[in-house]
This record gives sequence, structure tokens and C-alpha cells, in this order.
Amino acid sequence: MHDLLVPLYRLPEAPPVPSGILIRQVFQAELKTATEWVRQEFSDGWATEFSYAANLSPSAAYIALSNEAIIGFACFDAAAKGVFGPTGVAEAGRGRGVGTALLFRVMTDMRAAGYAYAVIGAAGPIEYYERVVGAARIDGGAPGFLGSLVKKPKE
Repeated sequence: MHDLLVPLYRLPEAPPVPSGILIRQVFQAELKTATEWVRQEFSDGWATEFSYAANLSPSAAYIALSNEAIIGFACFDAAAKGVFGPTGVAEAGRGRGVGTALLFRVMTDMRAAGYAYAVIGAAGPIEYYERVVGAARIDGGAPGFLGSLVKKPKE
């Protein structure tokens, strides 16, 4: 896993959002349900970060909906200021451009909020981020700042 840097001032034009998909910030009234969805689909840690980002003002947590059901999420400023993620798309929604739509919505909103750069912490598909948003590997960014976080004790 490697940290990446995205120059938001050079962000390419966003591709169209896939047909039938709505990308928006999560509403407080649905936060419990959305957080539980993130927990069930991904992890407790990501659910905690999603909830934290949703409670920022303005909210920094986003959901992707298909037929009024959550199929993906993304956030920023959750692990640290200026950091994109976590993000994930349910298996049933993958391969349809949902993740890319979430990525561009968040990056565009980060730019509008005044960020010049976004960090993608512990990026999994590095080549994807390099190709899609012009991300570059941060020198010395492995394992990155996420590798220095406090770990859960082994039971």
C-alpha cells in the first residue's frame, strides 16, 4: 500500500455518472443506516471514518444509490485532513463506473472547498488512480501515514 498525491487543480473532466446512479452527500437522517451498510459491506473501521466524515460541516461523506439502495460510498477528511477515503462499492455495483463517479464527486468537492491536493492513503489500485485522476506516488509514502496508526491489540 502506498500513499498517492492528486493535484486537484489539474483534475481531468469527470466522466458522466452511470445511468440510474445518484451520487450525493449522506443526510443525517439516514446516517445510521448508511453507516451500518458500510460496516456490513466493508469494516468497522471504515464505518467509523464514514460516520466521522458525515458529521463534519459540510458533510464529507457521500453515497451512491441505485434504485434508492446504497451501492457505494466515499469520503474525505476522515482519517486526516486532505485525505480521500475510505471508499468502496458493493460487489453487485462494481464494473459500472460507480467508484469512478464517487471519486470524481469527492475530488471535485475537495477542490471547491479549497484543497489544491488530495492524498489517497494506502491506495490499493495505484495504476487506476494514476490513470484516472493523475495521482502520483508520494516519495517515501509506503506504508504511508495509515501504517503508523494505532493497531487493535491481538486477542
